[in-house]
Order: sequence, then C-alpha cells, then structure tokens
Amino acid sequence: MSGKLSREEFRKQKDLEAARKAGTAPAARDEEGREINPHIPQYISEAPWYINDGHASLKHQKAPRDADQFTDEWYQRGQRAGPAATKYRKGACENCGAATHKTKDCVERPRKKGAKWTGKNIKEDEILQKVEMSFDAKRDRWNGYDTAEHKKIYEEYEKVEEARRKLKESELDKQDAKAAAMASRMENDANEFGDSDDDDDDEEKYADKSDMPGQKVNAKTRTTIRNLRIREDRAKYLYNLDPNSAHYDPKTRSMRDNPLKDQDPSTLIYAGDNFQRYSGNTTDMANVQLFAWQAAEKGSDVHMQANPTQAAILHKKFKEKKAQQQDTNKESILAKYGGEEHLDAPARELLLAQTENYVEYSRSGNVLKGQEPAKAKSKYQEDVYINNHTSVWGSFWADDKWGYKCCRSFIKMSYCTGKAGIEAQEASANILSST
Repeated sequence: MSGKLSREEFRKQKDLEAARKAGTAPAARDEEGREINPHIPQYISEAPWYINDGHASLKHQKAPRDADQFTDEWYQRGQRAGPAATKYRKGACENCGAATHKTKDCVERPRKKGAKWTGKNIKEDEILQKVEMSFDAKRDRWNGYDTAEHKKIYEEYEKVEEARRKLKESELDKQDAKAAAMASRMENDANEFGDSDDDDDDEEKYADKSDMPGQKVNAKTRTTIRNLRIREDRAKYLYNLDPNSAHYDPKTRSMRDNPLKDQDPSTLIYAGDNFQRYSGNTTDMANVQLFAWQAAEKGSDVHMQANPTQAAILHKKFKEKKAQQQDTNKESILAKYGGEEHLDAPARELLLAQTENYVEYSRSGNVLKGQEPAKAKSKYQEDVYINNHTSVWGSFWADDKWGYKCCRSFIKMSYCTGKAGIEAQEASANILSST
C-alpha cells in the first residue's frame, strides 16, 4: 500500500469497486492473469503490509507449497561397485576392507582377524548416491521401489495358476473316462439280462413320486433338492392373528410359544418351536450329543457329526451297561442288608390316603361322630403358656409393636394381668387424651 489516499483517489477506488461488483468494469487480475472475484471482502483480498508487493493477488491466502521431492528413479541401495581392492587402504573398514563405511557401521560378520591385518577377502565398495528427498519422501515406504519386481511375482502366480488348471483338467478327464467305462459296463449288463426298460420305468416312477412342490428331481443321480420352505406351507404368524398371541421373531423366524394354547398340542399342525424341540427324537439326539461330549473329554474318539452311527451305537451300549450295573448294585445291597419286602409294598400315597376311622363333621367344622384325626407333632413345644398368659407372644399388634393378646402387654416375659390390665391401659389412654 502506497501512503495515504486523497479524498478524490479514495472516491475513485470505491466507484471502481462498485462498477466491478455490478459487472460494468472488468475484474482485477493477479500476477498470473487470473480474474479476482470482486465480491471477496477487502480484509481477505488485501495482503498485509509486510508482504504487499503492490499487485492485486490472492497468493497470500495460500500456504507456500514446495514441490515434493519424490523420485521415480531407482537408486541402487546396498549394491557394490566394481572389483574389490587387493590391498587394505588407510581409513577403510578394519573388518571387511571397504572404504565407503567405518568399522562401527559395517554389516559384515565380525571376523576373527579383520582385513586390516590379513589383507585378504576385501569387499567391494558400496555405491553411494546423494538423494535429496523431502520429509514425506524419506518416510515413503515405496519411494524408489522398482515396479519390475512386482511383475516377476505376477508371472510366478500365473505359472502356479496354469499348473493348477492343468492338474484339474487331467483329474476331470480321468473321472469322465471312469464314468464312461462304468456306463458302458452297466449298458452291457443290461443288454445281457434285458432289463434296461425296467430301469427306465423305475427312474420315471421315482421321478413321479418325488415331483412334489418345493422339490427338484434329477433322475440320473436320483437326488432331490428341497427348498428352504414350501410356498404352500402356512407362515407361523398366520396360525393366530390375535396380537396377544405367541411372539414371533421375524429376524430368526421363530415362534417358541404355542399360538393356539386353547387346543391340544398333539392335534395341531404347529404347536410352537418349543413343542417341536422337545418332541420326537430331539431329546434322544441331545442325549447322544451329551454322551459324545463326555466321552471325548475322557479321551474316547467319539464325534456326533463326524461319525453319528458310531456315537449312537456306543451310547446304546453305554445305557445297557449302566442299567446292568444298577441291577447288580441293587442285588448286592439287598443281599447284604436285606429289606426286599419293602420294595413290594403298596405306594406311599395309597398307604397315607386309606384309613378305617369314620368321622362326621358339622358345618362349623366340629366333630359330631368319631374321633378327630391327630395333629402332626413338631419338635417345638406347642400350647405352652407362661406367666399366667392365655396367648403367645406376638398374637397382638398395635402402635408398631408386638405383644400378648390376652392382656395387651408389649413387654415380653411379663406377668399377665388379664382384663384388668386392658381396662387400666384404656383408662390411662383416656386421661392422656383429655389432658
């Protein structure tokens, strides 16, 4: 900024700014010839006095950018130049004899006697290049990487993939040849015995039986592929449209409770996931799985998923041996201690429910005829009153305190005063209320 502007110069400058904003005057240009937006505020467009060069510019608003000193050229790292020296040179590495580094920077294996004393096996000098790089370029892990190295890796993987593809093709050819030989053998056998038409009929019958909704049949391999759910099946949440019915989780498609609780679950098509989970062979399968886990923990080679037949057979043998062992233990205990006659006694419920005593009761519960059944005795003393009381402690409650009902005394182990004590308490309460 050049000095202070006069009144006339300031007015002309303001008129020029207004004309530029209105579009009647051309916009100002910076030193690179680019137009400057006239609507930019003055405190942004004007440069500070210490960097103002007298030209309109927005360069002072941008951070100075130095060109990143990244190099695309390959520099030789760790490579050695030319033939090695035949004699040790003064100032060279005492270990390997190279003149491009000191002894403390040598990466060779420390020798028992270095090249300085032996003068043998002197290593070549390293190639040192002066590479000027910025802060970021020094820390770039791929700076100076030769892209030709990646091409070698790509070619190696291509060769491995080609070898794998050829191996797979050869295996498929062998399988096709084996299948063709088996098919020709079966055809010869069919022609010999004359039952080829019967086989075709069997395949058609098999396909007709398996042609059901939600299934796809392959007559050659005789396999069926069933979908996740037949579209004719009713969804779980449609069995009962009551909003207060069993909860349906749409995420897991599960309904644990029975949607029709008023009906017999055994007569329903669907009675909830829990009913299906604990019905049929589900519990047996769970017991076999538990047996397999326990046997595996004890070192036996039993696995429910890897070999289910073996697990089922071993579980059956285990149950038989367990039942046999229980019978053996029972017989040995009876033979040693006796008491076999008690096992043949009637059920305990029948013994307790049957009696020869005849008792008649009134409407109030009093015994009219017969003997009243004896009360069950306890190890604690019952109907024992102390200090002339006719009720037990805790039979009376008033003013957040327990007491005796017979005399309304709140003092435990006190002597009973009877009705006289109750009248005395009421009289004292009336006196206190009147005062």
